Amino acid sequence: MSKDLKLDTLREEASDCQACKLATTRNRVVFGEGNPDAKIFFIGEGPGRQEDDTGRPFIGRAGELLTRIIENGIGIPRSQVYIANIVKCRPTVDMKMEKDRAPDKEEVAACTHFLESQIDIIKPKVIVTLGGPSTKFVLRTEEGITKIRGKQGEYRGIPVIPTLHPSYVLRNGGDKSPLKRDVWEDIKKAMAIAGIPIP
Repeated sequence: MSKDLKLDTLREEASDCQACKLATTRNRVVFGEGNPDAKIFFIGEGPGRQEDDTGRPFIGRAGELLTRIIENGIGIPRSQVYIANIVKCRPTVDMKMEKDRAPDKEEVAACTHFLESQIDIIKPKVIVTLGGPSTKFVLRTEEGITKIRGKQGEYRGIPVIPTLHPSYVLRNGGDKSPLKRDVWEDIKKAMAIAGIPIP
């Protein structure tokens, strides 16, 4: 079975998932998107409002920043990487669909077999974790993202580069923030591992 077919089958399974309470409030399952042969796999924590409305990951302001990093920094179309989250449905405070929050342990435990299968199918050269929750899950660590960012780890033999979540950069100055340079330095490490020349 091709990677495309495997991902489509997994997407269908995810679209019917009722394994945790997030299924009761979601509008859409946000499965993930990109190239099944991607060299770089970006992993965030969970969908926000716009993602829940459209079913696509990272399309709000944080997604726009991530897209600029990919297209202007790495120098490839966003469609050539793969982007997903550790949970596929939007976690919100008190389940009211008003304010986003990080997924809780029960939600992560119920959902992450989808992410693990996506990684197994795509077999990227490198994984970039965006923010604390995805880094803690992928690297099985309790270290905070500001301490661990840029330090190479490993997931099932695949190199992992943790970096700051684009929303954190936006909250702390956005394009003018020195944090953006930190993210870029981390991305360059991922590019080197993936064998992508820095433009």
